[in-house]
Amino acid sequence: MKRFKTQQVYIAFMMLILSVFFITGCGGSGNDALLLLEAESGSIAPGTCTDAGPAVTSSNPKDGDTGVSRGKVITVTFSDEMNLATVTDPLTFTLKDSGGAFVGGTVTMNTAHTIAYFTPDSLLDANTVYNATITNAAKDIGGTSLSCTYRWEFTTGTSTAAGQAPVNLGTASTYGVFASAASITLAVNSLVNGNVGLNPAGACNNCVVGTTVKNGVIENGTPAAIQAQTDFKAAYNEASVRATGACALSSPSDISAAQAACNGFTPGPTYRPGLYRASASIGFTGTITLDAQGDASAVFIFQTDVALTTASDSIVALTGGAQAKNVFWIVGSAATLGVSSTFKGTVIANAAAITVLNGVSPAQLTDVEGRLFAGAAVTVDQFATVYVPVP
Repeated sequence: MKRFKTQQVYIAFMMLILSVFFITGCGGSGNDALLLLEAESGSIAPGTCTDAGPAVTSSNPKDGDTGVSRGKVITVTFSDEMNLATVTDPLTFTLKDSGGAFVGGTVTMNTAHTIAYFTPDSLLDANTVYNATITNAAKDIGGTSLSCTYRWEFTTGTSTAAGQAPVNLGTASTYGVFASAASITLAVNSLVNGNVGLNPAGACNNCVVGTTVKNGVIENGTPAAIQAQTDFKAAYNEASVRATGACALSSPSDISAAQAACNGFTPGPTYRPGLYRASASIGFTGTITLDAQGDASAVFIFQTDVALTTASDSIVALTGGAQAKNVFWIVGSAATLGVSSTFKGTVIANAAAITVLNGVSPAQLTDVEGRLFAGAAVTVDQFATVYVPVP
C-alpha cells in the first residue's frame, strides 16, 4: 500500500511538471508556469501568511465556505496598494473546478487597488468544489512581490444570485463605535465589545476599558484612529455609489413589509443577498430576516441617502448561514436603533450621529452585533451592547 501511494504521488508530480512544459510550449512564459506550479504546491489560505511584505488579508468566499452562489464574484483584499497590471495578469488570480480545469473570467480592481475581483464568464457549476489561487507574481506599487502564494477552496450551492462583494472596512473592522469630530457617550451599564475610536480627539464620556469597553482599546486622535477613519470613509464612498443589481425599496419607511418584486422575488420581510436602495429614509417596525440561502459568504447591503431608524423591539434575524459581518447599512444621514431592539450589521452614517437607544434590564437589552461609524457623535444608552462581529 505504501508503495502504491508513493507511485500515486510520483505520477501526480509528473503531471504537474508536464503541465508546466505544456503551458510554456503554448506561449506562456516559463516563469509564469513555474509560478502556477508553486501556487499549487506551496500555498496557504488568505489571512494566514506571517512573512513580512504585502499579503492577501482576506477573501470572499473564504477557505472552506459552502453553499456559495453560482453567480459569486470572488474577491480578495490586499494589505497594500497593488500594481494593477501584475494582479490582473491572467496567470496571477485564477480559478479551477474540481477537475482541475481553469474557469474563464475577468480580474478587475477597485480604484484604490487594494481589492481584486474575479468575475467568472458564466455561472459556476452547482455543488462543485472550486480552488482559487493568487501567485506571488502580484506586486505592490513599490515592486515588492506578495510574501506568500495563496490557494483556497469553496463549494457552490444551487443559488444563482449575483452576489455583492463585501465592503472593505480596512483597519476599521476592529472598531465597535467611532465618532468623527464629536464625542462618544457610553452610558452606565452599556458595553462596547471591541475598539472605540475618535478623530479628531474628543470627549469619550464614561469610556472605561474593562467596564464599558471590553476586548478593545480606545484610540482618541491617534494615528490608528486616523487610519481607521480614513478606511471607513473610503468604504462609505465606495459602497454608497454601488448600483449594479440594486433592488429599489418601494416602501422604505417599513422594510419589514413587502416591497416591490425585484430580481425574481419579492423582498420583505425576508431578504436574499443583494443590494437594496432607497433615496428616502429606511426604517422597520417588526422583524426582517436576512436569508443567505446556505452561502456563508453572502453579502447584504442597504443604502439610503437619508436616515436609518429602527423601532422598539424590532429585530434583524439571520438565517441560512447569514453573518453579521457581511451586512452593511450605508446611511447618508443619522441612524437611530430602537429601544430593546436586536440589530445586525455595520452602520456607516456619513454625515450625522448614531444613537443606540436603551434596553430594559434584565430583558430585553438592546443588542447590536456590528459596528457603528458616525460622521458625528455616537451615543450608546444604558443596557445596550455593541459587539464587533467575529471575523
